Amino acid sequence: MTELKRYFGARAVLGDQRPRQRNRHFHRSTWMTSPKDSWPRFSRPGVSMTLLESKNGIQCFTFEHSRDYQQVQFKFLDAVESMDPNNIVALLQLNPYHIDSLLQLSDVCRIQEDQEMARDLIERALYSFECAFHPLFSLTSGTSRLDYLRPENRAFYLALYKHMVFLEKRGCPRTALEYCKLILSLDPDLDPLCMLLLVDFLMLRSREYKSLLQLYQDWEEHRNLSQLPNFAFSCALCRFHLSQQEDLDPKEAENQKKLADQMLQSALIMFPGVLMPLLDLCTVQPDATVTSHCFFGPKSQIGQPPALAELTALYVGRTYALWKEAAIMLWLEESVKEVLRRVDSKDSFVEECENKRKQRYQSAPRNIHRHVLLSEIKEATSTLPLDVTAQPVMGFDLLPPLDSVISYTRPERQHVGASNESTLSLFFRSLLPNFNLQGGLRQEDEMGVARAGQELNQEVNRLMVAMRDMLANIRFQEPPRDDDPYRDDEEWD
Repeated sequence: MTELKRYFGARAVLGDQRPRQRNRHFHRSTWMTSPKDSWPRFSRPGVSMTLLESKNGIQCFTFEHSRDYQQVQFKFLDAVESMDPNNIVALLQLNPYHIDSLLQLSDVCRIQEDQEMARDLIERALYSFECAFHPLFSLTSGTSRLDYLRPENRAFYLALYKHMVFLEKRGCPRTALEYCKLILSLDPDLDPLCMLLLVDFLMLRSREYKSLLQLYQDWEEHRNLSQLPNFAFSCALCRFHLSQQEDLDPKEAENQKKLADQMLQSALIMFPGVLMPLLDLCTVQPDATVTSHCFFGPKSQIGQPPALAELTALYVGRTYALWKEAAIMLWLEESVKEVLRRVDSKDSFVEECENKRKQRYQSAPRNIHRHVLLSEIKEATSTLPLDVTAQPVMGFDLLPPLDSVISYTRPERQHVGASNESTLSLFFRSLLPNFNLQGGLRQEDEMGVARAGQELNQEVNRLMVAMRDMLANIRFQEPPRDDDPYRDDEEWD
């Protein structure tokens, strides 16, 4: 809100909104989201956070699911397998703060171009998480860790990422950058969502040029950031922007420009496959000497190792708009000419970079594939290997780690597969996940479905008669609001 007000003014952002004191049922102060009066009444869904270990100033936490929440999670998996979003809607009507349902339904709304609802669902998921935070868990200290190997933690990563993307699209790159830093701080060593492929873009969008160069300087030694095309090109672009600042001393500006030239030439020599796709997306027709030269021609695209092609496509698809300025294009043109001169003169650095490309980038780690899927940049997703694209991708848990730490497992269900079930049977099961037309009830924990199980143990014919009468009139209602005079507090609390 602060960033939006800075750009557009408080009146444009807030309009005629006035804080309403009556009928407010949210009182908890939260950092990540502001609860809305339109949300269902909040009651703890069964998610909590535990401190696992504290060592050398670093605290390791994990989210945990209660027994009741686990039952809801099993029903959610049933709803996902049904391939019908309405089943997730029905589950959310009864459990309005179930996190995986909120994440999955948000993707459905986004695909249907209902961006407002998609964003609202993600914010509700973050609110549910924040209400479960451990007292020692800190969003800002950089010392709190969450292990991505635990499925209960992964939803928090994904909710933060999706919220960050919505913020960037709303024109709040500075706020999105802070969320990017937060995600990176939760596991900076393994970086499960590979935020290092995104942080440079957000820093450039936020004009945090010095911060980007400082990050590059501090992390290059132990993370080899220069091996990533995004850092190689973004840091060069960063130097160029610094050299163009009006309040800069002329001598310092000239020094920054020389550094920018050197960094861009090194980036073009190391990653020649970036140039032609970049110019293509910027709708710039390159010079004939460039297109016909073997260094930047089609060979530079075809000869790229698979992982490098993935990284290149990701960077170009995400940041091409940052290169469209006329001054930047003229600078890029000058650097390309100098690179071709160095290539033709058999510069030893050119051969050195070629050897590095051949030795590295043969296969990308799983976190890069996960990041590409999350980015939804078509230029990058088309480069994913077959072993990734051939498996089903679930929005609530993208490419789960192969060595996940499982705390509880889904019980086996004794029921006939969906291919042999009638439409009416599928409908029953979407509403009552413990129902099975052929086999009676599925085996689930009696705490969650004991009452429903007693009713469904009666004859199947009686159930079908009752459900047939209900089909035409069934409606899912919102939980009653605080201002409803007919609300039964005991029932809903």
